[in-house]
Amino acid sequence: MSERILVVEDEPALQETLAYNLTRQGYTVEVASDGQSAIETARRMHPDLIVLDILLPVLDGFEVCRILRQDMNTPILMLTARDNEIDRVIGLEMGADDYMTKPFSMREFLARVKAQLRRVRLIREEMDQEAGLAREIIRFGNLTLDLTRREVLLNDQPVAVKPKEFDLLLFLARHRGQVLSRELILERVWGWEFSGGSRTVDVHVRWLREKIEPDPAEPTRIVTVRGAGYRFEG
Repeated sequence: MSERILVVEDEPALQETLAYNLTRQGYTVEVASDGQSAIETARRMHPDLIVLDILLPVLDGFEVCRILRQDMNTPILMLTARDNEIDRVIGLEMGADDYMTKPFSMREFLARVKAQLRRVRLIREEMDQEAGLAREIIRFGNLTLDLTRREVLLNDQPVAVKPKEFDLLLFLARHRGQVLSRELILERVWGWEFSGGSRTVDVHVRWLREKIEPDPAEPTRIVTVRGAGYRFEG
């Protein structure tokens, strides 16, 4: 069965262009033109990827992203008409996985789509492999990472982390004690196709610290190594 993509774009010409090119690549495509219908369509079709414009009627893309993140971990590729860092940071904070600034080339767009879908396939393969196995759990004192359920617990209480925050924490934890550069983290957690820059890593580290550090202002678990990157101490 072909992978399903929901395109949420209120500009008819661009919506048609994106849907046409994605269909030519063999994907099953549905479209929505406003935020409310995007939410309804996503909940009905359970897409493998959502292409989401920020400036939408009824509900904007940020609000759509926030609402859908409560229901599903589907990758979200956000589209913005402004090359504005604030838009990018807010989009990531709401749970977007990647973003593109209009205008963009169709070749780059399709490459980003393929990259996100490839990550989905890899995660599903890992989940299928783990389905028949005992739960894989990593513990660092009062911090627990449940790899099978993709959950983080602090003092045995669930911690609300976004999918990318979990991926980042797991990557750091698996390399405990090693100094990891921002560039390496970007490549391994976001993929080499991601063009968000090292600030993306810093923002996600800050969010994680606020959730798992006893004192986020004086972190002891995710330590900054000046001029080099980050080191996870556990």
